[in-house]
Amino acid sequence: MTLTHEEMDRKIDEHFGFEAADNVEGVLATLSPDVEHDIVGWPAGPTHGPDGARGFYEALFADLSDGKVECRKRLYGKDFLVDESLWRGKAPGRPFGIEGRNRPLEFRLLHVIEFAGNGDIRRENVWVDLASIIRQLPQD
Repeated sequence: MTLTHEEMDRKIDEHFGFEAADNVEGVLATLSPDVEHDIVGWPAGPTHGPDGARGFYEALFADLSDGKVECRKRLYGKDFLVDESLWRGKAPGRPFGIEGRNRPLEFRLLHVIEFAGNGDIRRENVWVDLASIIRQLPQD
């Protein structure tokens, strides 16, 4: 079964909505049981299954707050999409190992999302503009 662009949009927007609400269980419910979860540069490397992704989301929600994702552009293929977004919020924790000190932060994200036939996310590959994060959170 091939998903429509609208079905893909609904699933990724649901996923981002759970992220904005810091809802770990909600985010994990959007993933397929065999999901490959790959945040490029994350020290643990790619993980498999929702339980493998849990640690990333728990750390993310502790490190970043008040996040809003603004979609800039989406490209679609057969059962996948590429989403270019801008994340804006605060950094109360240590996002990507950098002391946030509750400072405002914004950075670009690139998601490559592959979908299972039932619409769940089968692969989430995320690229983060780490240079922008480092520039905005100088360590003085």
